[in-house]
Amino acid sequence: MSDNKSAAFNKIADAKRIVVKVGTSTLTYENGSLNLRRIESLVRVLSDIKNSGRELIFVTSGAIGVGTSHLGLRERPRDIVGKQAAAAVGQCELMYIYDKHFAEYGHVTAQVLLTRDVIEDKHRKKNVVNTINRLIEYDAIPIVNENDTVSVEEIEFGDNDTLSAIVAVLAQADTLIMLTDTDGFFTSDPHTDNNAVLIPVVNVIDDKLRQAASGAGTSRGTGGMATKLNAAEFAVKAGIPTIIMNGATPKKLYDVMEGKPVGTLFV
Repeated sequence: MSDNKSAAFNKIADAKRIVVKVGTSTLTYENGSLNLRRIESLVRVLSDIKNSGRELIFVTSGAIGVGTSHLGLRERPRDIVGKQAAAAVGQCELMYIYDKHFAEYGHVTAQVLLTRDVIEDKHRKKNVVNTINRLIEYDAIPIVNENDTVSVEEIEFGDNDTLSAIVAVLAQADTLIMLTDTDGFFTSDPHTDNNAVLIPVVNVIDDKLRQAASGAGTSRGTGGMATKLNAAEFAVKAGIPTIIMNGATPKKLYDVMEGKPVGTLFV
């Protein structure tokens, strides 16, 4: 790796405030049930990173997927009411798991549910920023998700990749890390193309990159590489370096915090 690329990754090591986003495909098995071993590992690593003195904001997907599994439904609901009902069940389960595991390492969690209309209103947006800052001041971990139980098309973010980038900008984060089911951003979809090559550093997001981005990676999630690319572009324009990496091995977050090249870095 060139010196310039190494320097780009090294800057991440100095990040104080970090937003970590995890997708449904990372949190669950193919059948939609929670991957408890991975969640336990992720929480342990995030707790340790926080112990090192960094400020952590955690953006999570998975409420609808977990609710679907918990309700015994064969597939993810397609109608709005069905999604809202599944989210109501799944959000309880998610927060219970997170709170339980973070508490084992002495950390307090806080639930922050957002919809787009909150972010687009100047006064309500300010309240969100103030709340997140105060939670961090109180040494708590804000766990952010879209409020799927009440959101409708007019006020939804559509995917938590977008939400994570918006939260990173609002919170003036130093780094955004998106955990997904691939090792980073490739020249084409690695799920279908064996010749796909990982791009370690992206300096410019152009039409060629957009063409390389594919749709939803799994049936359990709402986003895909296209939404992650858009989120990275949004964050980078605000001066926030963004990493897309595989969430299957949470311990690789340690490498990121040490400035080692992992996944794809958008600078």
